[in-house]
Amino acid sequence: MIVEDQRIVREGLVALFEDEPGIAIVGEASGGGEAVDRYTEVRPDVVLMDLQMPEIDGAEATRRIRAADPQARVLVLTTYATDEFIFTALRAGARGYLLKDASADELAAAIRAVAVGQTQLSPDVAARLVAGVGGGGPEPLTPRELEVLALLGRGRSNDQIAAELRIAPRTVKVHVQNVMGKLGATNRTEAVTIAVKRGLITI
Repeated sequence: MIVEDQRIVREGLVALFEDEPGIAIVGEASGGGEAVDRYTEVRPDVVLMDLQMPEIDGAEATRRIRAADPQARVLVLTTYATDEFIFTALRAGARGYLLKDASADELAAAIRAVAVGQTQLSPDVAARLVAGVGGGGPEPLTPRELEVLALLGRGRSNDQIAAELRIAPRTVKVHVQNVMGKLGATNRTEAVTIAVKRGLITI
């Protein structure tokens, strides 16, 4: 099943696999909410998931699909290779993460690998993960995450943070999730408490 909000890209992917041996498109969705509904209808072997979509993004859709079916296999196909997108998607349960500059052969190979339970990552993504693991200790917060954390410490809501930093509310949500994950916090208040103790922010 292909999940992609840009129609021309979605149609291009469908056309790409029309004559690909062993791969058949059983469903399409133009957004995260639709993807969750369609998944329960068609039960595909693999979901090819875009990340940046309006309303419900790819990571949240992945999380919901995996909650409904823990055996679901989701392969992310995106243009974004930043740590925040990678870690959010993998934490949501994605089994693979591929960039849109991949060749048709690479994409087909990734779909087949994920279909049989393997994990498939773009070389750039794998390198970022190795760098994060090899660094030792907790993963450091990015400058943007520190900005978001500081505003959390001032009691700002996601919408207020979005307005102050001039970014989308859904992006703020991703940053907040990453901050909590990196700090080992279960909620915003705990994240702020941990950050103050570590001297990352002051209130």
